[in-house]
Amino acid sequence: MNPYQQLPEQAFWKTAIASKNMFDIGDLWNPKFQLLQQHKIATFGSCFAQHIGLALQKRAFSWLNTEPAPAGLSKTNCKVFSYDVFSCRTGNIYTTSLLKQWVEWALLEKMQPVEYWQKNDRFYDPFRPNIEPNGFESIEEMRLSRQQAISSFKLAIKRADVFVFTLGLTESWFNKEYGYEYPMCPGTAAGEFDSEQHVFKNQKFADVLANLSAAISLMRQANKKLRIILTVSPVPLTATNSGSHVLLATMASKSVLRAVAGQLAEERIFIDYFPSYEIINSPPFKGVFFEPNQRNVNSHGVDLIMDLFFQDMEKKFGEYPIEQSQKALALRKKSPDELVCEEELLAAFGKKGLK
Repeated sequence: MNPYQQLPEQAFWKTAIASKNMFDIGDLWNPKFQLLQQHKIATFGSCFAQHIGLALQKRAFSWLNTEPAPAGLSKTNCKVFSYDVFSCRTGNIYTTSLLKQWVEWALLEKMQPVEYWQKNDRFYDPFRPNIEPNGFESIEEMRLSRQQAISSFKLAIKRADVFVFTLGLTESWFNKEYGYEYPMCPGTAAGEFDSEQHVFKNQKFADVLANLSAAISLMRQANKKLRIILTVSPVPLTATNSGSHVLLATMASKSVLRAVAGQLAEERIFIDYFPSYEIINSPPFKGVFFEPNQRNVNSHGVDLIMDLFFQDMEKKFGEYPIEQSQKALALRKKSPDELVCEEELLAAFGKKGLK
């Protein structure tokens, strides 16, 4: 008799994976807590986090939007101006240190940096460079818009029952003199790169863990009932400044993020981890859920991830009541909208345009 003889079939590769069709692989997640349709769920993070917000809305869950689009703004322009993308207009939050920076601005009311970027007679927010594609009319307008996003982010933390965060990158860019972080390397989406002022850091496990732990602790102080779901984006890096091949840099970065998310989920009862990264990148799925560029996840992959998310939730807690409106059911039949992903802009700065 040995310990392995008592384990279920999901503990063995042969019975859990090799003997099954990829679409029959299940029981990948044992959720810690139930999501109810009335729970307010905030979503932030890398590009892939947008899929989660869309999936929640399509299933008639209460996706929290604390900075809604102005009345009458078209769906196309909502996407252009980054409304209804995340729970407020933070833009992509790729790193845990960037999340911590937003949390400190919102909850500790740390003073906003005075830096701005200018092109011709328009002004750009260094911390949300694509929020206004054509820039702001004035510095004051830019700062008021950022302050609105900070206030809305604070509201999202305080109102949410569940905060879903998708970890995307370890590579990051900082202002050398003042220590604050940019979501993108200056000179890519906007601004000008200065090698004396802008420094690159590829964050290690300890950095990522400390920053995420600090951010979550601050959020829990502001909202003691807040629960966290962490995921890791399955989308590879667009480009790397690490000196490594982009494939190696991608695997190194995702491994760190996965390890951090897993450790926090193991240590804290109010934090859970959902394996979106593993579902797309593991060998049994043979890479079939990537677009031809072998980077973007196709609609079938997104659907599989979110179907497994809700299937495992229902398997543990029971089926959801049929309370979805006809509008929500109709939305489920549509393919995911195009994502707003600032990191994609890096490809434009490679040699030969990286066509």
